[in-house]
Amino acid sequence: MLSSWLNRWSRNWTTPGALRARGVVGMNRRNIGYISKYNDRRLYPLVDDKLQTKLLCQKYGLASPEMIGKVASQFEVERVVDMVRDHTGFVIKPAKGSGGKGILVIEHHDGEEYVKPSGARITRADMERHVSNILSGLYSLGGSPDVALVEGLISFDQAFAEFTYEGVPDIRVIVFKGYPVMAMMRLSTAASDGKANLHQGAVGVGLDIGSGWAVRGVQYDRPQFAHPDTGHDIFSLKVPQWDTLLELAAGCYEMTGLGYLGTDMVLDRRHGPMLLELNARPGLAIQMANGEGLRKRLELIERQPDGVPVAERVAFARKHFSRSKEDVANVGMAPIAD
Repeated sequence: MLSSWLNRWSRNWTTPGALRARGVVGMNRRNIGYISKYNDRRLYPLVDDKLQTKLLCQKYGLASPEMIGKVASQFEVERVVDMVRDHTGFVIKPAKGSGGKGILVIEHHDGEEYVKPSGARITRADMERHVSNILSGLYSLGGSPDVALVEGLISFDQAFAEFTYEGVPDIRVIVFKGYPVMAMMRLSTAASDGKANLHQGAVGVGLDIGSGWAVRGVQYDRPQFAHPDTGHDIFSLKVPQWDTLLELAAGCYEMTGLGYLGTDMVLDRRHGPMLLELNARPGLAIQMANGEGLRKRLELIERQPDGVPVAERVAFARKHFSRSKEDVANVGMAPIAD
């Protein structure tokens, strides 16, 4: 029994050399070779502050959730009730938050109460307290004073209804020098409390850049073949309007000037692909979700000329980073640490 346990335990570990052979990019290489090299720090506020990102989207005509309003001072906190009165559902989030912290999702009103996707109810006082906490910097990067953004609720595409639990699934695309190089979908679960956050227990699903089909699923860094709550087969997932979504992601390069970027998007049933937020320091778990390292893809893009139009960059990525059915079948079964 002990030897069997040790065999299972050892399979979950690997060596730095094995990871390098698989092309896995580590934190140091990401920070020095890509973020520091291709991201001008003066541009970080464009993506670290969701209000600035929202204004950029409006300027460049990129689709994003409806902006209902903002609360910038404690004197304005009581305004939030009037602000959302005519909106069935809405989202309140910190402009400088990260990792999904401080996001309050309200699905509908019920008299004087506000109902979350989980069915939990909060009062006006609860909502005002949450906004006040956002302003005080409770959820912001570095604890600095913040602004509360109020946005319209996203009606996510019903194609994903069986792949999520009490939350909106989102799509992360890593964009390098304007080329979409790797993608994954994050599916909320009961363990993640309805949030699309991998560290809290959401399922990460690697997506084939060529087609938008699922290639691999992971939860807590372990292979996952079905959604843990709905039981639906992860490998039946395919993202609609894939080409439009990739062009939206690729266009964020011109919009921000950032060379190494994480774009987070959703697929709204009425408006199609929409940009949620941007990240100048995207995490590396996307490699685990895809069962493949980023390095070879990034090195190929570094050899491409500048000034290539968005549509051509997307076509290049779809051609060179697409996977065959055999590749998808093998990746779906294989741990990245092999």
